[in-house]
Amino acid sequence: MLKLSIMEDAMAATSQPISRSPAGQMPGLSPGLPLPDLYARVSRHVPAIEWPALAPDIEAILRLKREKNAVILAHNYQAPEIFHTVADIVGDSLALAREAVNVDADVIVLAGVHFMAETAKLLNPGKTVLIPDMGAGCSLADSITPEDVRGLRAKYPGVPIVTYVNTSAAVKAESDLCCTSGNAVAVVRSLNAPRVLMIPDEFLAQNVQAEVPEVEILTWAGHCEVHEQFTPADIRDVRESYPGVTVIAHPECPPEVVAESDFSGSTAMMMNFVTEKRPRQVVLVTECSMADNIAAENPDIEFIKPCNLCPHMKRMSLRNIRRALETMTHEVTVDPALADRARAAVERMLAVRAR
Repeated sequence: MLKLSIMEDAMAATSQPISRSPAGQMPGLSPGLPLPDLYARVSRHVPAIEWPALAPDIEAILRLKREKNAVILAHNYQAPEIFHTVADIVGDSLALAREAVNVDADVIVLAGVHFMAETAKLLNPGKTVLIPDMGAGCSLADSITPEDVRGLRAKYPGVPIVTYVNTSAAVKAESDLCCTSGNAVAVVRSLNAPRVLMIPDEFLAQNVQAEVPEVEILTWAGHCEVHEQFTPADIRDVRESYPGVTVIAHPECPPEVVAESDFSGSTAMMMNFVTEKRPRQVVLVTECSMADNIAAENPDIEFIKPCNLCPHMKRMSLRNIRRALETMTHEVTVDPALADRARAAVERMLAVRAR
């Protein structure tokens, strides 16, 4: 069941990948707090009494980044104390993949999940890529294996295989090209094929099918453990409790949920919709931290917050990011035997934007 809470104030985010710059002190902050400019970014989410316990890790991370020429890439689902204080570049999966190509650093720390770190390594084979917790996985990535993909190719010869980036490098290597929730429709259309295999997210594929009826899309039964929990009844309950609310759903949600929503798109698309359309009340049907990371730049908008947390994203913390930089662990590597093929699938996806 969807759990709701009103967010009267929350902190800022961006619909595009950005580099962080210092923020000004907010009026009314407790005097004497360490790193007051950074605390201003998260003061509505982190109680002042807790900040002194977080500040030493933040100070250490900022120092270590300078010493080791490191950058932190953080997904939009990261908690505000990571997203707004130590991250250098933030965005959705597509944005992080694009920005990873342009990173001018020796070390990349990926505050996200393992497949994102693998993608960063594929695009930066000469750089050190770290993930603070090797247990940060993904139910979608776990839902399919390279052997499964080879079986599909044998069953459907000649049908192009589009693989969601939420997969291992080994699965990407067996694919023709990748996609994200932000460019899946464009990727499918770019193939000019009457039939396409789209794996592993069944709901994303079904939602893309609704937008590309001219293409037959074959699916795989993988699901996101966060988004599959939402139901049409949840959306109807929200609308009953908050008449006139705008509902924005991630396309990893079941098609019936997307059909009940006013708009569906990737996390970046969600951010753009909110900042451009400026609904009076909005619910983001996705992971909890999205609303935390978008609302402060839109103080006139009331956010009604669904509470489905991603347990994998929440394995990231300031403490283990600091430890990753101190110990240079855990380093992410990709088997050279498959790296070139996996990289090609990602690069073909990135090239679709220019068409």
